[in-house]
Amino acid sequence: MKLWGGRFTKEENTAVHEFNESLSFDRRLYRQDIEGSIAHVRMLSKQGIVSEADRDAIIAGLEGILKDIEDGRLEFTKEHEDIHSFVEAHLTERIGEAGKRLHTGRSRNDQVALDMKLYCRERTDELAGLVKDLQRVLLGIMEEHLTTYMPGFTHLQKAQPVTLAHHVGAYFEMFERDRGRLSDLRKRMNLCPLGAGALAGTTYPLDREYTAGLLGFDGPTYNSMDSVSDRDYLIELLGALAIIAMHLSRFCEEIILWNSNEYRFVELDDAYSTGSSIMPQKKNPDIAELVRGKTGRVYGALMSLLTTMKGIPLAYNKDMQEDKEAAFDAIDTVKGCLKLFTGMISTVTFRKDAMAASAKNGFTNATDAADYLVNKGVPFRDAHGIVGQLVLRCIDRGIALDELSLEEYKAVSPVFEEDIYDAISLKTCVEKRTVTGAPGPAAMERAIRACRERLEDGSDGQR
Repeated sequence: MKLWGGRFTKEENTAVHEFNESLSFDRRLYRQDIEGSIAHVRMLSKQGIVSEADRDAIIAGLEGILKDIEDGRLEFTKEHEDIHSFVEAHLTERIGEAGKRLHTGRSRNDQVALDMKLYCRERTDELAGLVKDLQRVLLGIMEEHLTTYMPGFTHLQKAQPVTLAHHVGAYFEMFERDRGRLSDLRKRMNLCPLGAGALAGTTYPLDREYTAGLLGFDGPTYNSMDSVSDRDYLIELLGALAIIAMHLSRFCEEIILWNSNEYRFVELDDAYSTGSSIMPQKKNPDIAELVRGKTGRVYGALMSLLTTMKGIPLAYNKDMQEDKEAAFDAIDTVKGCLKLFTGMISTVTFRKDAMAASAKNGFTNATDAADYLVNKGVPFRDAHGIVGQLVLRCIDRGIALDELSLEEYKAVSPVFEEDIYDAISLKTCVEKRTVTGAPGPAAMERAIRACRERLEDGSDGQR
């Protein structure tokens, strides 16, 4: 059944139907479509536009269709153009004339806008929950590894010693901002477009505030043309998903590096690794690599919708049907990535010995050696040069700074004393960094308390 057939004298070309249809992908909106229709007919009855008897018949019919779809007794068939015509056709088939009254005062334009908002609102809440699950795992790692020393990097070069707690805490903050973005965009999307009609509202005395309230919206949208042509909320969601994927990809890149024979910072659980069909020694970080790879797929969805929307005049145009497949795929992809990454990182074994050895052998304590001299009255620029000479000597001999003898230190600068060894130990280098945001245990304990409070108090990532 076509919802628009009266004006046409020919049947739609089969190829046109197949090119035009959206049921093959918008079928996943069946529950939102039925939920919106039930709210709509309740409002129509409240306003005296349809009778209570028709209202009750329509609601019973819609609830029956929903149950039959979810029980597998009602299949989606290709003769229907979209989820809206599928539901309405089956409703009319089941309850007769009353079913034809459901579409009073609405258009597929505001109907699909509603369905997508309901769907995106639910997925936004689900995604925020998955991000929070990951943050809980990261917080556990932070609490366990307050004194697990490792090198911090800039330019992928060893820079200064930090702790695993501090390193993982950086990702906690990234995902905290992700939760904030999801919360923020959810607030903006939570206005109801139903009642906007095709673009200019309707002459029926609809109560849009009532419908919005039934569906859990903060209120109705303000402009009927914007209501049916707006996809900003979806672009924002895809943007937030792209950033989440980017954060996951960065972490995955580090896991991949840390899993290599050159680093050996981590041991991946067998359940989250794969092997080689030809090389029996291999244990590959495929989950991390796939998450890294799927990030490009999510970026593609964002760029696809931005490109689709950039040249569309007001109000609704059929181009906008292209918002769904890419969005559905991006949502599914990020959900899968979050679940798999959380499982992977929760089962990783961190090799504390390899991390500490890497920090020690990478001259990450060189800045602290310079600071030692400054505290003895040496100008920083001179101290920088002195420690640079010491590093060169260590490189020539293949040793670390704390393996030089005191005589060798004094040969470069007589200011050095026996306390240099304590000053450049990894423990000292980290512990004396106590300012807010630093890796020292005192600072990290404060940070961990703040992180836990943000997770437990229902915070949405906003400060």
